[in-house]
Amino acid sequence: QKTSFHRCQTMDFKNGYAFFRLPREGVGGETLFANQLSQDELDDLCTKGATLTYGQVKRPAPSRFTPAFVAYDKKVLKFDAYFMEEVAISAEEHYRIRQVGIYYYLEDDSMCIIEPKVKNSGLLQGKLMRRHRVPKNVHGDYYHWKDLNVGIDLTIYGRTYRLVNCDSFTKVFLESQGIVVNPPEELVSDPYTEQRQMPVQKRIVPTGPDPFRQFLAYDTKVLRFYAIWDDTNCAFGDHHPCIIHYFLADDTVEVREVHKRNDGRDPFPVLMRRQRLPKIFVDKNKNFPSCVLEITDHEVQEWYSPKDFAIGKTVTLLGRTFFIYDCDKFTQDFYREKYGITDFQPVDVNKKPLEKVPQVIPPYNGFGIPEDSLQNCLSLFPKPPRKDIIKMLENNLKVLRYQVALESPVPEDKNRRFILSYFLADDTISIYEPPVRNSGITGGKYLRRTKVTKPGSTPENPIYYEPSDFTIGSTIEVFGHRFIITDADEYVLNYLERNAESFPEATVQSIRDHFLPRKVVVETTSSGFPKKDLDDLIVEVQKELKLQEPFNTRQFHEAFHHCDTEGSGFLDKTRFLTLCDRFNIPTSTILLKKVRWKGCCACG
Repeated sequence: QKTSFHRCQTMDFKNGYAFFRLPREGVGGETLFANQLSQDELDDLCTKGATLTYGQVKRPAPSRFTPAFVAYDKKVLKFDAYFMEEVAISAEEHYRIRQVGIYYYLEDDSMCIIEPKVKNSGLLQGKLMRRHRVPKNVHGDYYHWKDLNVGIDLTIYGRTYRLVNCDSFTKVFLESQGIVVNPPEELVSDPYTEQRQMPVQKRIVPTGPDPFRQFLAYDTKVLRFYAIWDDTNCAFGDHHPCIIHYFLADDTVEVREVHKRNDGRDPFPVLMRRQRLPKIFVDKNKNFPSCVLEITDHEVQEWYSPKDFAIGKTVTLLGRTFFIYDCDKFTQDFYREKYGITDFQPVDVNKKPLEKVPQVIPPYNGFGIPEDSLQNCLSLFPKPPRKDIIKMLENNLKVLRYQVALESPVPEDKNRRFILSYFLADDTISIYEPPVRNSGITGGKYLRRTKVTKPGSTPENPIYYEPSDFTIGSTIEVFGHRFIITDADEYVLNYLERNAESFPEATVQSIRDHFLPRKVVVETTSSGFPKKDLDDLIVEVQKELKLQEPFNTRQFHEAFHHCDTEGSGFLDKTRFLTLCDRFNIPTSTILLKKVRWKGCCACG
């Protein structure tokens, strides 16, 4: 019993060159005497003397050695064979003949068995035995190509194969090795397979309609109609495009609704499941109950058939009315062949395009600015109106402030003063009312920062107030309230003069005329009264005021501004003495002589 099947190495490299050498040992380490010198050759070499004249005769070089796996690479012996397999569980067959191909690989003496696959055979076919060396007997011998021939029985793993033929290469190879190849035999066929391949006897067609014959003749053949289901009579009804399938195999009908993207309906696949649809019912007693029972053939006088469907026809299926307007090519060929119909002109059911209704912007509701409210009408998800970023960056923190008075018939509102701020960054306006003690009116924010439209502008084309609209004495209407501009900051004058080319001349001149008296007072005071004497007079007045009770300077200034209704910065003698008596200010004769009767509010 061999346990080692190693082969001797015959290829090697020496000094960088590949060379072959004869194997000294066979498979498993057996000594090969064919590649060694015999005893006679050894004795001849010992007794033979050297030739001095011409030297020893050169022998021809031995033939180049080629390994078996190189000489027989991709050389395979192929035999056609069959074996008999018992069938014990079938009443139609007792045995089965299975045809196989036996392949013998010369390079390593391995074998494999492959059975060609047969469609619908129900057997596990293909490679029945993997490629390997096949044992021949219990003594450890293996099958060799010398054991194979045509017309013999070959037993492999308990199954007997009958070799009946071989290919031309196998026959030439065996004959070249001195083996007489037996004549080929006929390959036996499986009787059950031949029986199945025999033509089936035709059945006698019955006189009446045969459902089975109809199924075999029209299986997978379907008539397709394109229809419109009109349910506009119902609430929220519409025209639904549908496809009607008529199955010729069993005369059943199926209706599918064609769904489109974003059509607002659930994409269920089938509107009416596949079933036979009754066309005319049998007259029956009205008192006979029938609500949930299935419809039988005895209750239906006529079912729907292909002749009931045609282009331009209206059919009622289970209470739904469908208008057929087209069909596919197979349906046209079917009706042309069976019924002789040739007119298949489709009906145009496309709706006429509706006239585009112009979008009407609803009137402004008064909440927010018109541009912001308009976004609710333009899109489902409104976006804030776009802002002029360049303008906001250029005019950041630039505010024009004006003093305004409320124009109102209410007497309490005549003395109210407000600060109107105009923001140049986004053309918005805010109004603030400075608090006045004991006035009975809570001051603070009167109008938050927002855009204000001019009187007469429409929500479709709003016109907002601009800096050119603010002049001294002009009236500003803010959401039904009228304000009169009485004063402005010096920054307003400076800004208008720096950008005089962007504003009307009348606006700039109005602000200049308003600030002109103040400049005259400053010039008169500085030129007619020396600065040292003016400072001494102020110090003397302050000493007199310190001798009195605690003096509220803020109320004193507010009273002066209140009396100066024209905003000129001047008071006459009578009003000045009245205010002094009101606040218990001593009016010394010496001081009165020094102080001019017409003085600036700041000096007073």
